[in-house]
Amino acid sequence: MRLIVNIPAYNEEETISEVIKKVPRHINGFSEVKIQVVDDGSRDKTVEVSKEAGADIVVSHVRNQGVGATFRTAVESALEHKADAFVNIDADGQFPASDIPKFTELILAGKADMVVASRFGIKSAKNMPWIKNWLNRLAAGIIGKFLRYKIDDLTCGFRALSRETMLRLNLAYRFTYTQETIIDAISKNLIVKWIPVEVTYFEDRESKVVKSVSKFIFQSFMIILRTVRDARPLVFFGVPGVVLVAMAFSIGIAFSIYYFSHFKVSPFRTWLALAGVLLLVGIQLFVFALIADMIKTNRKLTEDQTYFLKKEKYKK
Repeated sequence: MRLIVNIPAYNEEETISEVIKKVPRHINGFSEVKIQVVDDGSRDKTVEVSKEAGADIVVSHVRNQGVGATFRTAVESALEHKADAFVNIDADGQFPASDIPKFTELILAGKADMVVASRFGIKSAKNMPWIKNWLNRLAAGIIGKFLRYKIDDLTCGFRALSRETMLRLNLAYRFTYTQETIIDAISKNLIVKWIPVEVTYFEDRESKVVKSVSKFIFQSFMIILRTVRDARPLVFFGVPGVVLVAMAFSIGIAFSIYYFSHFKVSPFRTWLALAGVLLLVGIQLFVFALIADMIKTNRKLTEDQTYFLKKEKYKK
């Protein structure tokens, strides 16, 4: 059994050596533990420092491509190196590498297909901005409700994946992966569990993923929107359609009562036109709901085909 511990890195020459050295080399259930570093076009000496610190596999992007693309490269490389399990941990030292065996234990026991660190299980992460804390919890709650799955932490990158999960995940996003992979796994009926961990946010370090609070809010909103659209297309398009059609009929009924009472259209001619527009848009949303649901079904068939192709490609 081979475990690959992946460390994504972008200009992390100051911290990555310590993280690599703290990764346990002997973990119950695995005959070997390999450390992999995926460098996302760093401009410093991240690659050299990683090799000197003992990284077994170093993969480099020619230019910076974003954390989503980096995670996809990491998973593909791990499959190429015949990994039976995969752990992803940040290069900045926020998470204790000594917790890795807790994650792999659940994977090996077959109790989980993906194990994610929860920064909110023990206590709130030290120095974590309150807005990020609140938005993380809000997004996890809303998305969990639509997926009918309890989500403890939606955006933590410290996680473990089984080989089956690596093969099944659809890694389509370039700039992020933390939320999408959890949502994708749950949508495919894979078992996702969370383990509380201690984590420290360093106040003097700038986030390489989120540059501003406004951008983080926008990203969180878009993730929620995409999740509802993709997971429940009939709800996403159908509910607004029902509301608009109901409003159109309500206006129409009110107008009919007025017309047959007074036998004139004025001064509510504009309302009649509005009812027509609402009815038209509502019907269009119903059509969109049906089309989106068919696309969802077709996407599942495509992903099943992709899974079998990947399984053949990365056959051990």
